[in-house]
Amino acid sequence: MSQDQNDIVPPEVERVRHELKRRTLTVAAADYITPAMRRITFVCPELADFISAAPDDHIKLFFDTGEEKPAMRDYTPRRYDNDRRSLTIDFAIHDAGPATAWAVAARPGDTLEIGGPRGSAVVKGPVAHWLLIGDETALPAIGRRIEEAEAGASVTAIIAVPSSDDRQVFGTEADVDLRWIDRAGAVATDPAPFLGALRDVDLPPQTFAWIGAEARVARAARNFLVEERGHPLTWMNASGYWVADQAGVSEKNM
Repeated sequence: MSQDQNDIVPPEVERVRHELKRRTLTVAAADYITPAMRRITFVCPELADFISAAPDDHIKLFFDTGEEKPAMRDYTPRRYDNDRRSLTIDFAIHDAGPATAWAVAARPGDTLEIGGPRGSAVVKGPVAHWLLIGDETALPAIGRRIEEAEAGASVTAIIAVPSSDDRQVFGTEADVDLRWIDRAGAVATDPAPFLGALRDVDLPPQTFAWIGAEARVARAARNFLVEERGHPLTWMNASGYWVADQAGVSEKNM
């Protein structure tokens, strides 16, 4: 008989603080890796001391909109190389906003100011299986988690994207089960596709569930796992990566 997850000591989430620093980065390359995702690689000598200790870290990006203060948006450091002083950020391309407009127009030589990350939430402890749930806005964090996983690590990822053309391939030595949800025109605020996928997903002991999507979708997925599947809250982290009809708003650590 397998041990009940509620009887297992949950992993510790260590909060690591970093020196808050602003940097002005220069675009080195900008390409569409899928129709709805543009990957931009930046370089800057000051990235020599850049630290990002967790795959779901976020940094502030500052966009000049002609107003008194720049527009600020949170993005995941998708990949970084201290030795090469380079940082890669994936931009989900959706309804026009300052971040999307900038990313679509970005060309080598353009500059962008960033701040942070302010800190990292590092999951430490007896995680035997990762369940990663998210839409395209969380795809950079999910992709980084998969690619940084140790050889043989067990991962199930349930990812919603606008179309089948937006599926990605990850380089990893982990044992990964990718389950794509192709919305094909369906709204990103509908939790039903995720809940359907979660009805029969395996939840072996020591499964840590990580959720990142529109706030109502993330909350619905969290509640479903707790109320319908009996998964303990101490073994999950759910965040609203965006809130419908509220630009630049997120709900972290629900």
